[in-house]
Amino acid sequence: MTSAAAWLALSYLLGAIPTSYLVARVGKGIDLREHGSRNLGATNLYRLLGWKYAVPVGLFDAAKGAIPVWLVGSRVPEMSLLPLFCGVAAVVGHVFSVFVGFKGGKGVATASGVVLALAPWALLAVLAVWAAVVWLTGYVSLGSVLSAALFPVAAYFLDQGSRGPVLAVEIALATFIIWKHRANLRRLAAGTENRFGRREPAGRAP
Repeated sequence: MTSAAAWLALSYLLGAIPTSYLVARVGKGIDLREHGSRNLGATNLYRLLGWKYAVPVGLFDAAKGAIPVWLVGSRVPEMSLLPLFCGVAAVVGHVFSVFVGFKGGKGVATASGVVLALAPWALLAVLAVWAAVVWLTGYVSLGSVLSAALFPVAAYFLDQGSRGPVLAVEIALATFIIWKHRANLRRLAAGTENRFGRREPAGRAP
């Protein structure tokens, strides 16, 4: 139990590294919590600073989810659920980072890393849905919500390990991602949600 608690804590701390915040601070001297959507994620970073900053951050955020799952799965194979719980801990760390006042991103990139490590075929399926929705509508948030909702279904059919308790945790993770997008869903319903590709000047309120 002590070993499991240590892995969970380390996974949370890895996930809590505020990548977007640090890159914006170091690269441009701005605090993402005060600009754009005020969200500490790669999408807000892209809208403010562009692809050059957003792509590496998105990849690192995904790695924050994948690394604990892969590492713990190889080190503690007898605890089959621990890698998944460590992935969830990394997502929670990204969303509620202790390093920036428990602020963070929406958890999509980090959750994608968890899915990559656990069920890569399911990730390909939901990525296809995400890309299609964003391409057709321009709404990253809508693509993220629909992909999260689809993930447990895709995992069930495409990953033999997604059964029983594992599937229950995957459903909980998907539900958490959707819950984090509740403000986006309200803006979508009101027709005020930002579309992907729209760059915004620093200082723009959400």
